[in-house]
Amino acid sequence: MEEFFQTCHNTTFYSFLSMTINKHILVGVSGGIAAYKSAELVRLLRKQGCEVRVVMTESATQFISPLTFQALSGNPVHTELLNADAETAMSHISLARWADVLLIAPATANIIAKCSHGLANDLLSTLYLAAECPVYIAPAMNQAMWHKTVTQENIAKLKAHGVTIINPEQGEQACGETGLGRMSEPATICERLLVQPIAPCLQGLRVLISAGPTREPLDPVRYITNRSSGKMGYALARAAVQAGAKVTLVSGPVNLVAPDSVELLQVETAAQMYEAVMAQAPYCELYIGAAAVADYSPITTESQKIKKQARQTTIILQKTNDILATVSQLNTPPFTVGFAAETDNLESYAQKKLHEKNLDMIAANWVGREQGGFDSEQNALQVFWKTGQKTLAMMDKTKLAEQLILLCAERFNEKNTT
Repeated sequence: MEEFFQTCHNTTFYSFLSMTINKHILVGVSGGIAAYKSAELVRLLRKQGCEVRVVMTESATQFISPLTFQALSGNPVHTELLNADAETAMSHISLARWADVLLIAPATANIIAKCSHGLANDLLSTLYLAAECPVYIAPAMNQAMWHKTVTQENIAKLKAHGVTIINPEQGEQACGETGLGRMSEPATICERLLVQPIAPCLQGLRVLISAGPTREPLDPVRYITNRSSGKMGYALARAAVQAGAKVTLVSGPVNLVAPDSVELLQVETAAQMYEAVMAQAPYCELYIGAAAVADYSPITTESQKIKKQARQTTIILQKTNDILATVSQLNTPPFTVGFAAETDNLESYAQKKLHEKNLDMIAANWVGREQGGFDSEQNALQVFWKTGQKTLAMMDKTKLAEQLILLCAERFNEKNTT
């Protein structure tokens, strides 16, 4: 967190709202195992100068003690809707008026359903109805519950009501299953609450981003792919939206939730990604090719599962279409940004790709090392353009995406004003 805010402080091209000391944040904790993360969240918010009060549902108190939150927040914890004490009998009104922000974290499927339907049978759900401040919700639940149609309908209702959803993350869950549903990490939630762009640098621009891997089928069971998780491309899409752009995201198969306000086009193969990108590129001002597109695909895809018979077998591959080069060769190409993931000679390979494909910019990163690269929460980039370069140090991909978007905006403006 400290490194992130220092990075924001050092940014000259793009300004951020400074955090308001003593900002009043009301944290609602509902009954899920992720309640333990909310203790760290309260600690981080206090560390950033916020005044925090905590409201817990009855089931939340079964997972973590109210005394823990009282110690971390420095304020009494509220659990009861109706209180015999005359001074606190209308606490749902007084707390709602006190708060600058209401954050429900973790938000179970139950509390999401109650809020979306306007039910108010406990203090937290009543507070939601009484709140006039911005409301943030950080869902946490089993992956099957998250994907359930009714849950997604409830999420859509909350978004329509102006609630900001801090999407869950992919990973192993307490029940032993793996998938989307883990509550976002406390540091991520803290960033979303406290740091917002003040002057979008891509206001009104149409931005096209490709993300994730492609899959090239060998037969109905097997395919050739790579280790890309899509995290960087999705983070770039989110950062571009925050910067004021109208974003179209062409995504290969990933286990990620698309950012709000993004037009999502889902594809699987390199050929499908090529078609989707080329259909959109002529109408965009900026294209960021963050996808890890297969360089080769099988010439033949078997209609039946290939059986294990011979000790060796041969698969003949053919080159796929070069999306970046084709976009940059359009009659009126968008500002085109490529990515290069390298295991050696990073700078020379990136510079070669930049010039051979006539790109405006290329962001290169190491893969196969202890930090960063594919399927990691962090990364570092060496960014090149025809007249310069810049190093973006190892950091969380969310923050890294924001830094890269700022740099893209700088170079885009420079190109279009010279």
